[in-house]
Amino acid sequence: MRLALAEASAALVTGDVPVGAVVVRDGAVIATGRNERELHEDPTAHAELLAIREAARVTGDRHLTDCTLVVTLEPCVMCAGAILAARLPTVVFGAWDEKAGAAGSVYDVLRDRRLNHRVEVYAGVEADAAARLLRDFFEDPLRRPTGAG
Repeated sequence: MRLALAEASAALVTGDVPVGAVVVRDGAVIATGRNERELHEDPTAHAELLAIREAARVTGDRHLTDCTLVVTLEPCVMCAGAILAARLPTVVFGAWDEKAGAAGSVYDVLRDRRLNHRVEVYAGVEADAAARLLRDFFEDPLRRPTGAG
């Protein structure tokens, strides 16, 4: 989670919402990602998606069945869909997202029995540090680009 938090902090340089993600396989980090929506003007450039894409490239396999995704913020519905498509068995996240979370707060897409894959979810890891980064970002109008959220 510490590396995911470092990735989240790095997102601040581009004015992006500070969310970071890493993909771990056999105890080693194989991919990282940070929000880059503002940087690339790309609504899909979420930390999770970028880390998942990199992990698939590194492994040469779109199914990441032996990997764990660690992310600083509860994944949204879009990211939850990508997690399911990648067949990630485990997700670890920091702060809850009470507005758009899809791993137990607003929705529980990752554990929905109606879908073809379910994920083991570990919530609240380094939650205070992850929430603090987000809170500081949204409370400081000089750090936040127009329309960030």
